[in-house]
Amino acid sequence: MTTNQIGCEDCAFHNVNSLKKLGVDTSDTDYVIALAGNPNTGKSTVFNALTGLRQHTGNWPGKTVVRAEGGYLYDDKKYKLIDLPGTYSLLSTSQDEEVARNFILFGKPDVTIIVVDASRLERNLNLVLQILEITGKAVLCLNLIDEAERHNIKIDERELAKNLGIPVVATIARTQQGIPELLSTIRDVAIGKIICKPRKVKSLSASLEESVNQLAKKIEEQFPGLPNSRWVAFRLLEGDERITEAVLNNELKELV
Repeated sequence: MTTNQIGCEDCAFHNVNSLKKLGVDTSDTDYVIALAGNPNTGKSTVFNALTGLRQHTGNWPGKTVVRAEGGYLYDDKKYKLIDLPGTYSLLSTSQDEEVARNFILFGKPDVTIIVVDASRLERNLNLVLQILEITGKAVLCLNLIDEAERHNIKIDERELAKNLGIPVVATIARTQQGIPELLSTIRDVAIGKIICKPRKVKSLSASLEESVNQLAKKIEEQFPGLPNSRWVAFRLLEGDERITEAVLNNELKELV
């Protein structure tokens, strides 16, 4: 099934009533889900809609950044949801960005939910495209769709899904609208029923494109099967210390 063939035939059966919020119980999970997005997109509301108001909080190892996680049971499978810090990019210029970027890359979540504000979609797309450079398993949660409509903004969800190469689900998380569709879509991506083909940024200069391609080829030779060698190459050229460390100590082998 392609990303623009997501129908509602499952919605009648897998509705919000089949969701069991597990709160802080995240033991023995079948799938790990990352929740990413810009600040003020309703990400926490989506988190609560899926897991309930109870959540386990602490700090990320070695960081002062708060880590929140919760769980839910859906279609007889248990999901652990990790709420990543709200960020505008993944360039690792702050602790929040570093934590979010490193978890998506090294934590290898089964699905990454990217929450965006439908009324401010354009400014949210920078983070979306950066995440899609790292992972091929993602769902775009087009939240606050009511705010977009209130500003006479209409979004063609199918066309957006086609252009991004990932499924798009419109929601109003605070009223649970779209949450049943979000749940079933997360499940379908996690089990491989929906195969994502994420869009890759190609607006590089000819010289930089050649450098990235040459380095990506060498990375692929060292780490055969690495899904995001092009992104790794770009970060190495940018002088990213964490990615350089991961290459030198062969940590990237764990991502294959």
